[in-house]
Amino acid sequence: MKQVLLWVLNLWSVVGICLVRYEDGLQELRANKESFLSYLEKDAMSPGTNSLMVPLTLVQGAASKGAVCLDGTPPGYHLHPGFGSGAKSWLIQLEVWLSDFNHAFNKGGAWCYNITSCVFRKTTGHFYNWNRVKLRYCDGASFAGEGYDEANQLYFRGQRIWSAGMEELMAKGMQNAEQALLSGCSAGGLASILHCDEFRDLFPKTTKVKCLSDAGLFLDASNVAGGRTLRDMYSGVVTLQCFFPQDLVASIKTPMFLLNAAYDAWQVQESLTPSSADPHGTWRDCKMDRSNCNSSQIQFLQDFRVQMLNAVNVFSKSNQNGLFINSCFAHCQLERQDTWYENDSPRIENKAVAVSVGDWFFDRTAVKAIDCPFPCDKTCCDIDFKDFERVRTSH
Repeated sequence: MKQVLLWVLNLWSVVGICLVRYEDGLQELRANKESFLSYLEKDAMSPGTNSLMVPLTLVQGAASKGAVCLDGTPPGYHLHPGFGSGAKSWLIQLEVWLSDFNHAFNKGGAWCYNITSCVFRKTTGHFYNWNRVKLRYCDGASFAGEGYDEANQLYFRGQRIWSAGMEELMAKGMQNAEQALLSGCSAGGLASILHCDEFRDLFPKTTKVKCLSDAGLFLDASNVAGGRTLRDMYSGVVTLQCFFPQDLVASIKTPMFLLNAAYDAWQVQESLTPSSADPHGTWRDCKMDRSNCNSSQIQFLQDFRVQMLNAVNVFSKSNQNGLFINSCFAHCQLERQDTWYENDSPRIENKAVAVSVGDWFFDRTAVKAIDCPFPCDKTCCDIDFKDFERVRTSH
């Protein structure tokens, strides 16, 4: 299945590094994605007074197994050891950020990384003293797929990177884990869906294993012109059947938590209302500021929310699964402290994301949190696209 999914994963890779291999018409879309994710990354990854710098560790023996990055260099990860009651608990975060594209091809500079955004602060009471791992993204296909492009000398070895990384972490103590959580954001969220059951199989039955997908629920939805942006993008390039995450989540056997904005900002901007589907800019003002949307545009966005809720309907019926679908225009909420756990962070029924995830993981209570439709939620930390547009046009 993972080979079938390779083209989907390339598409969902928010860095967009694989898109350079295809038609010239994709170049503008690639540039827009990089600008958008770079803008998101600016706040989520900014060092601060509480930053924790963790050195990069290269996966030993990875090259001999063919587990290499796009350019043939070895993959790596950041490990911050757990302590106290968390010494036998492991949190694995599958990283998919624009900075990883730069690191994958940039041999210079210091190999250190600010993991403040995935630290899962002590104030939440969860995960702060666990072994925390950030598995670096450098394969262009969300840790899945197998292939080699000889003409461009590109290695698509995501599955091998995943396997080699897990093998090394198991040898470093993860095999003794009493509980483990696999998580990821955006394309990393998709990767956590794809690898969830595989992650479960690494451990004995006595180990508590769950998975968390943040902003990974990408929908096969129609854009404003009635087309399918993601399908059209690959028309004539890939003939394999597409399996979107909405077709996969119901079949995952391991307990999983889906965290997603009902009006996912990336999907609204890049999948539903791309410039190719809106050549006259009818949606431009609406995209920048929802107060400029007319009634038909609001209805289009509401219909997208309904599609998302329908996509998780079967998944939500399982008692072991959790949901937090808030009516915000956001993307990647566990990677940002202001959306993960702050006094004014997003809430559903007065419960923040961090508390909801903790309640679900530790089996304190069932979490099936689905927000009311826009614009009822006043706790959202929506992305300011007017600010994003100023940043994009200034470069």
